[in-house]
Amino acid sequence: MVPPTAVANSVAAPASGQSSGQPVGTPDSPAIKDPVKDTILTPRFYTTDFDAMAAMDLRPNEVELEAICEEFRKDYNRHHFVRNEEFEGAADKLDPETRKVFVEFLEQSCTSEFSGFLLYKELSRRIKDKNPLLAECFAHMARDEARHAGFLNKSMSDFGLQLDLGFLTANKAYTFFKPKFIFYATYLSEKIGYWRYIAIYRHLEKNPESKIFPIFNFFENWCQDENRHGDFFDALMKAQPDTVRGLRARLWCRFFLLAVFATMYVRDVARKEFYEALGLDARAYDKYVIDKTNETSARVFPVVLDVRNPRFWDRLERLVENNAKLSSADASRAPAPLKAIRKLPYWIANAAEMAALFLMKPIRSEEFQPAVR
Repeated sequence: MVPPTAVANSVAAPASGQSSGQPVGTPDSPAIKDPVKDTILTPRFYTTDFDAMAAMDLRPNEVELEAICEEFRKDYNRHHFVRNEEFEGAADKLDPETRKVFVEFLEQSCTSEFSGFLLYKELSRRIKDKNPLLAECFAHMARDEARHAGFLNKSMSDFGLQLDLGFLTANKAYTFFKPKFIFYATYLSEKIGYWRYIAIYRHLEKNPESKIFPIFNFFENWCQDENRHGDFFDALMKAQPDTVRGLRARLWCRFFLLAVFATMYVRDVARKEFYEALGLDARAYDKYVIDKTNETSARVFPVVLDVRNPRFWDRLERLVENNAKLSSADASRAPAPLKAIRKLPYWIANAAEMAALFLMKPIRSEEFQPAVR
């Protein structure tokens, strides 16, 4: 559901011969991967107010929601996620560094998809008696997210590692979001996921020599699941007009757009080696994905960000620089209190940059994309 994120620790490649605290198994008997430390950049697990969700009146946009649910029922990708002979031995062809960054990608992608599955599944279970249409939509999306997570976790096993999803369910911290915040965050994560996957697929279609693993062959159909999920949240927000109308809604939309874009940019530049392995420049890739997601968001959000303003990118680059210095401080052997003192100026600088980005004049969606709206 949420785009993959950077991690602080590294994963040893089985063929590299390097020692690591993380044991590595075989494709037939993979070792359980130690979960990464939670940071502001790693995927979150969410919960919400289930009673408020159950009580939602869908009548303002029920026709569109029913049409989207009918699309979900067709389950276009039911037979898509089937591994073939291309996966056999594909992991052994990667050099140790590429293996490391690719396993990080698989792990974070799997965690993100599984996070979506848990939220959607619990929503479908808790509201099915009071809001059956909404519950059915969430059940179909949970099906898709579980399928994605399982496919990614199976690909991890090709590298001798696998996530214990049951352990994550029981032990990972859950963040509470009000329903409207769930709408903003998941809409953006699904739409940005669509643009990320389709951009990689189209690039590799033109540059097949950069296709480092056969999982990328599945991205074209895969991204359509993300797109349909995003369309569902678009329709759901239109059924709850207060989420996209008025001053408060405009401020929250700006906040979530900025939070998602800034996090993705800082994260991807920090792990640019993964994109280099695919023949992509992380900065150019992110600029394309952010621009397209911003444009798509204008279909439902009342305002979007001025991401074509050079000052927007200048400030994101300062966040990248500060993040690198924070990572350097974290990696030092200094005592925890001294680390915190060293990191404080960069935390303050990041807060100032985020505030300046938030205060940049937004673009009203009716001006930005009148034909679509």
